[in-house]
Amino acid sequence: MNEFTAILISVFVASWHVLVEAAPWMLLGFVVAGLFRALLPGDMIAKHMGGRGIKGIVKASALGIPVPLCSCGVLPAAAGLRKQGAGKGPVASFLISTPETGVDSIAVTYALLDPLMTVIRPLVSFVTAIAAGVSVAFFERFEKPSAVVPEAGEATGSCCGGSCSSSAAIPEVPQSFIERVRGGLRFAFSDLLADIGKWFFLGLLLAGCISVFVSPDMLQLVAGNEFLSMLMMLAISVPLYVCATASTPVAAALALKGISPGAALVFLLAGPATNAASLTVISRMLGKASTAVYLVSIMVMSLVAGILVNRLYRFLGLDLTGWVGRPVHTEPSLMAMAAAVVLLLLTLRAMLFKGRAEH
Repeated sequence: MNEFTAILISVFVASWHVLVEAAPWMLLGFVVAGLFRALLPGDMIAKHMGGRGIKGIVKASALGIPVPLCSCGVLPAAAGLRKQGAGKGPVASFLISTPETGVDSIAVTYALLDPLMTVIRPLVSFVTAIAAGVSVAFFERFEKPSAVVPEAGEATGSCCGGSCSSSAAIPEVPQSFIERVRGGLRFAFSDLLADIGKWFFLGLLLAGCISVFVSPDMLQLVAGNEFLSMLMMLAISVPLYVCATASTPVAAALALKGISPGAALVFLLAGPATNAASLTVISRMLGKASTAVYLVSIMVMSLVAGILVNRLYRFLGLDLTGWVGRPVHTEPSLMAMAAAVVLLLLTLRAMLFKGRAEH
C-alpha cells in the first residue's frame, strides 16, 4: 500500500510540474480566445466559407486556426455552415484547422515544447486543412449527394456537452464594446474552459504517468525508428478523443522520453482532428466517401509533415531526441504556481456551473 501511495504521489507531482509550466500560458490563451469571440463578427466565418472553390477552402483553413474549439465542439458550427450552403471542401478544411490548433493550444505549445514547434504546428494544420479540403472537393464530384446534415444539437451530443454549441451562436442584440468583451471572456472561462479543462487535466495525468512509468529504454526501439514511431503515434491518436490543448502535455512527456519532433507532431495533428465519436457525425455531414478522403488526407499529411519536420530539425542542427530541452527539476516561480492554482479553481468552477446548468 505504501508503494502504491508513493507511485500515486509521484504521478501527481510530475503532473503538477507540467501544470505549473503550462498554466500562465493557458490563462493567456483563454483571454485571447475570449477576445476573439468578442471582437470577431459572429457571421464572419459563414460569410467567407460559402461556395465550393479553392478560395473558400483557403479562407476556411485560415479562419479555423485561431478558433478555440475541440473536434466535437466544431461539429455544430460546421453543420450550420453546411446548411448555409458551404461546400464539402471548405467544411472539411474548417473541421481540420479548427480543432488541430487554437490560440490556447499555441500558447501551451510554446510553454511545454519549443518555439519552432509553436510555429510549425499551426502552419502544418493550415496546409493539412487545405490539402484535405481540396481532396474532398475533388472527390465530391464523383459522389452521389446523399449526405445528411445533422442538426446542431445532434452534432453536439456526439461527444461534447451542450456548451459546445454555444460557439456557433450569433448574438442578435447589439452590444457595446465592454459588453462584448465581458461576454467573450465569460464564454472563454465558462463554456470553453469547462469543455477543454477536463481533457487538459486528463492530459496532465497521462503526462505524469508517462513521466513515472515510461523509461527512455522502453521507447528506444520505437523512437529509434522514425517512421515506426510516427505510425505508432498515428495508431494511438486517430481513434482517441483528445483536444489540441490536452494533447500538448502528452506530446511533451513523450518528447522528454525520446520521441522525435516529427512523431510528436503526428500526435498533435491527428489526435485533435479525429476521433471515433466525431467521425460518425462527419460521415452524415459529408458522406461516407468524403469522410474516408478526409481521414486519409489527415493521416497522410500528418506522416509527411512528421518526416519533413525531422529533416528540418536535423538541418538546423537540433537533436531529435533532446529537442524539447525543458528543465524539469527547476524550482517553479510563485507566479507560475499561483497561475496553476487559479486555473484549477476556474476549471472546477466552470465544470460545476456547467453541471448545474445541464440539470
